[in-house]
Amino acid sequence: MDNLNCSTEHRKGQHITREERDEIEVRLKDGWSIYKIAQHLGRPYNTISNEIKRGLTPLNNGKILRYKAETAEKVYREHRKNSCRTFKLLAAEKFIQYVIDQFREEEWSLDASFGHALRTGKFQREEMVCTKTLYNYIDLSLISLTNMDLPEKLKRKTKGSRVRENKRILGDSIDDRPKEIDTRMEFGHWEIDSVLGKKTKGEPVVVTIVERKLRKSIWIKAADHSADSMQTAIKNVIGYFGGQYRKVFKSITADNGSEFAMLSEIKDLGIPVYFTHPYTSCEKGTNECHNRMLRRFIPKGRSINDYSADDILIFGDIINNLPRKILRYYTPDELFDAELDRIYAR
Repeated sequence: MDNLNCSTEHRKGQHITREERDEIEVRLKDGWSIYKIAQHLGRPYNTISNEIKRGLTPLNNGKILRYKAETAEKVYREHRKNSCRTFKLLAAEKFIQYVIDQFREEEWSLDASFGHALRTGKFQREEMVCTKTLYNYIDLSLISLTNMDLPEKLKRKTKGSRVRENKRILGDSIDDRPKEIDTRMEFGHWEIDSVLGKKTKGEPVVVTIVERKLRKSIWIKAADHSADSMQTAIKNVIGYFGGQYRKVFKSITADNGSEFAMLSEIKDLGIPVYFTHPYTSCEKGTNECHNRMLRRFIPKGRSINDYSADDILIFGDIINNLPRKILRYYTPDELFDAELDRIYAR
């Protein structure tokens, strides 16, 4: 006896299975209507009607059209070939290898490699895949990079922040800083910090100075973490620019670390100096971001004594020649040199 109430379970939107196609073929031979077959299989009427149209097969020299499960399955498989998104691995093979080479040899990010190749015309757009796709390929293990290779992807801040009070303020507060500096529209506003190696007395440090608009970073090695050494290093950097230094350094923002206790004296050179709120590193986030980049070369706990002053300069050159999405894939060095050309041409 036929069971008119099919108990087969299927998810809503699930494609018709081969077993259901065989069932449709048998029931049509038995003279069942489309509506009755749909009820039997627990499917919408239109689904069964469309399925039957797809599986119609000419018989007797085309005089008769009859539904065949085998034909319907073949049509279904052909349609499925074009229904899902295909990978462009083969079409973009040269570009992907270029990205891998830039990542390993130049330490460029995936997005920097993509943006620079697109801006310079190194590859046509159809020969490339976007940054998101590159990360997807890594997640799917389709290329020879892994998430462990990515310096930032596995880093996540998990601890909440808390506000501490009664911390000394070394000079003018960031609250007094002109609001137009926040817009990053004007060149010449810098953030400064120091990066430690080992926390031992007399250990050298790296002074990091970053321009807010162009993301140009200057990294120099200082003798130690004292305020005197920091002051000497900063004045040396300012001295690089000769009589035009005020057009290059229009303001400096620092935190309240003891190494910057003498930084306010820079104001005697005509350069305003501002200090962030206590324990609020996000107020000079550009510099903090570049400090993380420096940690690619000098891991925490590694003595700065292991690196020469030239090594530090080389590390800075690498980062300054990294194309940035926020700079329309130009490098900080390209834009900084252009800005200096305008300053000294006046």
